[in-house]
Amino acid sequence: MTIKMIASDMDGTFLTANDTYSQGRFERILDNLKARDMRFIAASGRQVKNLQELFEPTISKGYEIDYVGSNGAMVATHEEQLYSVHLSPEQLHKVIDWNAKNPESAENIIIMTGDKATYVSNHATGPVAKMVFQFYPNVKQVEKLMTVDDHILEITFVWPNNEVQQHVSELREIFGDELHATGSGFGSVDVLGKGVDKAAGLQVLQDYYDVLDREVMTFGDNGNDLEMLQKYEHGYVMPNADNFMLEVIQKKALNTNVNDGVLETIENYLSI
Repeated sequence: MTIKMIASDMDGTFLTANDTYSQGRFERILDNLKARDMRFIAASGRQVKNLQELFEPTISKGYEIDYVGSNGAMVATHEEQLYSVHLSPEQLHKVIDWNAKNPESAENIIIMTGDKATYVSNHATGPVAKMVFQFYPNVKQVEKLMTVDDHILEITFVWPNNEVQQHVSELREIFGDELHATGSGFGSVDVLGKGVDKAAGLQVLQDYYDVLDREVMTFGDNGNDLEMLQKYEHGYVMPNADNFMLEVIQKKALNTNVNDGVLETIENYLSI
């Protein structure tokens, strides 16, 4: 097989822990990818700005990384933004109204990802609020989410980890094809525009670089990676993924995320 594009999820997949990655090992791989005219894409539930900050130590050396951010709601090359899909004001109202009427939402937190900033209620406190400031750039706390003047890419709810798939199923049943709900790990449930997922985001980059499906390799560990692992024949699930992912995706990365499983699998493919 000839691979031209390698896309990896970040948390639980590419990153070892605490926003870290094996920089030297990764940069050696990027050198090999460049020599073979192959590209690396960070495909994450995180915003593009957050991903750019994450990889700044590598980017500052001149390495090029492309991005599928906000679970596919925004796509960018190393030079420019190519694509974005926003929720309409009507869709925002529907989702927030549903949340307000849902008894199980009483203790959760709502995060709105916009073009200009990330927004949470000024009532948000404790560990979850701390997590928001860690994983999202330019966080602003506001009194009322619906008064925010920004274009919103996604709404994120945070529930206990073991409830995520239940809530994803509920949201998909309620909103049908109008919106797309997916689990992103760490108890996050993301609500995005119709047809928005990482596979759709990768297709934008495929069209831009003229890359076929059979020339794409992907890595992931959670529900928000499912579409891009199922679409491509070279889709690898991490051994540390939840059981529901391990049951659906046949190909496994050669090691866990904490043991550089993505990098090891890429090295094995490149024979380096």
